[in-house]
Amino acid sequence: MTEYVKGEALQFDYNKGRNKLSNSLRQLSMQTVKTKEIQIVVNGIARSAPGEITMAGLLAFLDILPDRVAVELNGMIVKKQDWAATLIGAGAKLEIVQFVGGG
Repeated sequence: MTEYVKGEALQFDYNKGRNKLSNSLRQLSMQTVKTKEIQIVVNGIARSAPGEITMAGLLAFLDILPDRVAVELNGMIVKKQDWAATLIGAGAKLEIVQFVGGG
């Protein structure tokens, strides 16, 4: 442990702990992380999606802003307040309609 003497400049080695962290991250990145994927159909197009995803999560995954969309899941419209609790299962068929303003 280094002692601090009043009037001297403090020196801090930013890399001192970084090597341990870097090695840990490197080992983690070498591990294979397997995420279950499901096959779904969105607006008539077959797609892969992460397994165990909610409707809200799927919209985020698809980069769709939820502000102006309506979603139908397997022929039933899902209310916006239910999106966070509605799980998308394998083989689901979704229709996502985006509202466009204009005149």
